[in-house]
Amino acid sequence: MVTQTVAFQDDHQGAGNLDLVRQSSHAIAERLQPRAKLRTCTLPSEHPDNELNDSQRIVRICAAMNVVLEFIRTAKLRDSELLISDGTEHIEARATLRSAVEELELLREQLEQLDKENLVLRDEVDRVSMFEEIVGASPALQTVLSSIVKVAPTDSTVLITGETGTGKELIARAIHKHSQRSGQAFISVNCASIPSSLIASELFGHEKGAFTGAVQRRQGRFELAHSGTIFLDEVGDLPAEAQITLLRVLQERQFERVGGNRMLTTDVRVIAATNRDLTAAIAAGVFRSDLFYRLNVFPIEVPPLRKRKEDIPMLVEYFVKRYAEKTGKQIRKIDVNTLELCQSYPWPGNIRELQNIVERSVILTSGATFRIEKAWLASPEPVRQELLGPLPDTLQNQEREIIETALAECKGKVAGPEGAAAKLGIPRSTLDSKIKQLKIKKHKFISD
Repeated sequence: MVTQTVAFQDDHQGAGNLDLVRQSSHAIAERLQPRAKLRTCTLPSEHPDNELNDSQRIVRICAAMNVVLEFIRTAKLRDSELLISDGTEHIEARATLRSAVEELELLREQLEQLDKENLVLRDEVDRVSMFEEIVGASPALQTVLSSIVKVAPTDSTVLITGETGTGKELIARAIHKHSQRSGQAFISVNCASIPSSLIASELFGHEKGAFTGAVQRRQGRFELAHSGTIFLDEVGDLPAEAQITLLRVLQERQFERVGGNRMLTTDVRVIAATNRDLTAAIAAGVFRSDLFYRLNVFPIEVPPLRKRKEDIPMLVEYFVKRYAEKTGKQIRKIDVNTLELCQSYPWPGNIRELQNIVERSVILTSGATFRIEKAWLASPEPVRQELLGPLPDTLQNQEREIIETALAECKGKVAGPEGAAAKLGIPRSTLDSKIKQLKIKKHKFISD
């Protein structure tokens, strides 16, 4: 470590030299401040070594300033012991010393704060490079990214849930990429796309002659993923037989090939995903509860795009840039009305739908401005309503709304061929009972 020495000839000359120290300190601050701004703008491309050098420089500068401050304090103590008349020159020297001490203290605090900001910037660089394929900064997405950071270094089984098109496989790949198995294979299996008669062979392999067409021995996906990660997408669609075998793999880390009698050991991390409600599937008897508990060690729920609308402009820009480069087009800006349209649309197909719409629009774009046709965003089916409370309360609210609508259309009339009971297709006594039970004030619908 370099040792910096500060020398003063005498007390009065020391005050003059402190001006030089103070000027040098201001110069250091001016050099550091633009550098901090530049680092913020070029965050993704900044090299970690440069950040470490900045921190080392800041530490050394602070150490040198501590030497100067200690000297000043010592000089002031010695000065107080001397019997020197309070002449004008002496008073000015003391004022200069006091001002220099205050400025140096302030500069040291600024340098310490800059060092803390450098640590934050390094952490941000790590996060940007870690999730370069996952676009967005909404609180809902940040919760997911935080879960990835925590679970990735472990070997725990992860269950990713979310609607179709939300990017569950991207989450699974991010977990694998930052795990201790990142240097090994990542094997993805879509359980819903494989016929139920072939799923066991696909996952666990088969021996020659195990079934018609098995002309040679074949390794399954679990063997191919040995020492790595296997991603079971749409795991909720696994048939009952495959669920039993998968449960055994998760419990004992062993399995047999189809048609084989030799037990194989596997060392693989399992990440599963589904867009189904597995608790409902368990209640319906189509999914094993013991398998669910084995898979649900560390659950991650990926939010739908309608719950992270603040990410839509970033996603649009990301996809426009990707497909513009693919098609060789020069798209320089995105129409403001297009962004507003995208943020108001519920995106039932989530990110996959947005990606496809942007790709189609880029292909049809002939100028430098990107636009999306409003007609393309017409939803083919209504967005599934979310449960706003306990089921009994939700049903009562819906029932109240239906009865009040019928009463309004019938102007408060309950009985008769043109009454609300006939319109709803229920007996008058039933409707009267419902009105009383739901505390509906039918008189407010009677027209004057």
